[in-house]
Amino acid sequence: MRRSLFIQTQSTPNPDSLKFVPGIPVLPTSTSESLHFGSYRDASSKSELAVALFRIEGVTGVFLTRDFISVNKSSDALWHVLKPLIFEALTSFFDSGRPVLAADSGVVSSANTAIADDDDDVVAMIKELLETRVRPAVQADGGDIIYRGFSDGIVLLQMQGSCSGCPSSAVTLKKGIERMLTHWIPEVQGVMAVDDDDLKKINLKEFTNLEQQLEKTAKQ
Repeated sequence: MRRSLFIQTQSTPNPDSLKFVPGIPVLPTSTSESLHFGSYRDASSKSELAVALFRIEGVTGVFLTRDFISVNKSSDALWHVLKPLIFEALTSFFDSGRPVLAADSGVVSSANTAIADDDDDVVAMIKELLETRVRPAVQADGGDIIYRGFSDGIVLLQMQGSCSGCPSSAVTLKKGIERMLTHWIPEVQGVMAVDDDDLKKINLKEFTNLEQQLEKTAKQ
């Protein structure tokens, strides 16, 4: 017997993203707070639910939280065509009783705003403001903001879910988040949005710098 599942949709500031609220838990509390998948390949070995959504032509991103799913579409795809397909995919998946995440997926929440023991005072303050003042508002709009580092006065942040590719996210980043962080934390000079490719370049640059420093030390 098919279980009745009432899925609500909510608009977001991003016209190419919608929130789907199934009224039942999506991610288990003990596993993750939020997960972003940017492609079918990214989700293939990690989440059957995300894979089912990526099979729908026009879906470009899937963002999972404990309470809702945000789905991003390509700019030329039409919501009145996609929504029935997304409803069917969600209903079919949750009716199946299969787990949202693969048992061996190894995925964890990437918010990274929990204060670590080795964080200095500035980083701890940045994380606290992001966690208490920024993320709740961003999550209400169907997205999330991920702390990716602090270097030379610049806070590196990654936008996810509905915020990824949103026309208003740049305004939010600069006029909202940057203004708040620079006001409360003098050491912060600005914020910068980064994506996965940017992070790879940053990590490569840091690794290269480290290699050069080690070579220089070895020659002395």
